Amino acid sequence: MSSRPMNVSSTETTNSVSHFILMGFPSSPEMQLLYFALFSVVYTLTLMGNAAIVCAVRWDRRLHTPMYIFLGNFSLLEICYVTTTVPNMLANFLSTSKSISFVSCFTQFYFFFSFGCDEGFFLCIMAFDRYLAICRPLYYPCIMTKQLYTGLAIFGWSGGFIPFPTPVVLISQLPYCGPNIINHFVCDPVPLILLSCSEDTTTQFIYSTFNAVFMIGTFLFILCSYALVIVAVLQMPSAASKHKAFSTCASHLAVVTLFYGSIMVMYVSPGSRHPVQVQKIITLFYSVITPFCNPLIYSLRNKEMKIALRRIFKTEHGTHKI
Repeated sequence: MSSRPMNVSSTETTNSVSHFILMGFPSSPEMQLLYFALFSVVYTLTLMGNAAIVCAVRWDRRLHTPMYIFLGNFSLLEICYVTTTVPNMLANFLSTSKSISFVSCFTQFYFFFSFGCDEGFFLCIMAFDRYLAICRPLYYPCIMTKQLYTGLAIFGWSGGFIPFPTPVVLISQLPYCGPNIINHFVCDPVPLILLSCSEDTTTQFIYSTFNAVFMIGTFLFILCSYALVIVAVLQMPSAASKHKAFSTCASHLAVVTLFYGSIMVMYVSPGSRHPVQVQKIITLFYSVITPFCNPLIYSLRNKEMKIALRRIFKTEHGTHKI
C-alpha cells in the first residue's frame, strides 16, 4: 500500500486531474511582459538563424554534400525542437490561468523529448560523417553514398519518435489526484513524476535507465568518433589542413558540449531533486539557448556557409566574371 494517503479509488484518482498549471517564471505583470519581449526576440532570431541555414543548404548546390545536408536537417530539427515549448511559454507570459490540458501536456512531453532524442542522433551522425571524411578520406565517397546519407537522415528524424512513447505512456498512467501545479515552463517529466499520488519506483527506474542509455551511449559514440578524428588530425603534415579540420571539429564539439552538458545534469538522475530554479535554468539552456546559439556556432566558423548565406540574403556585392 502507498505511504501517501488516498481517499479515492485508483481509477478516480488517475482521472481527477484534467489539466495542469505551468507556473513558468512567477513574477510581477511587468516582468512577465519583459520576459515575453525577451523570449520573443530570442525565438524569432532562433527561427531566422536556423531557417537561413536550411535555405542556404537547400538552394546552394555547392552545399549539397553530406556534411551540409546533415547540418541543414539539424537546423530544421532545431526549429521543430524549440517550437514545441517556446510558443506555449510565450502564451503563458500573457495568460492569467497558465493552464494546459492533460493531453496537451503529455503531447508536448512526447514531442519535446522525441525531438531532443533526434538531436542526439543527428549529433552522432554528424560525428560519424566527420570521422569518415577525416580518418578515411579515400574511402569517403564510396562509403557515404546518397543512399547511406539519406538513410541516416531518415533515421535521425525517426529514431527519437520510436522508443519514446514508452516513458511517456508509463508516466501518463501514474495516478494524479492533485495538486496539479507544475513549477516549470514546460511539461517536464521530473515534476510530473513528483506530482504523482504514488511513488512508482519502477517507472522512475525505467525512465532513468532509458535516459542514461540514450545519453551516455550517444555521447560516448561522439566522444570516440572525435578522439579518432583528433588523432588523425594531429598526424596531418600540413598546418592548413590541421587548422581546417580543427575548425570544423571545434564547432561541432561546442554544440555537443552545450547540449549534452546540460541534459546529463538534468535527466540521468531525476531522483537527485535539483532545486526548482536550477531545473528551469538547465532546461532553458538546452531547449532555448542552445538552438539560438547553434546557427552562430556553425555559420561564423564556416567560410562556405557564410558565402552561401550572403548569396541567400543578397548581401554579396561581387559581380560575376565573364
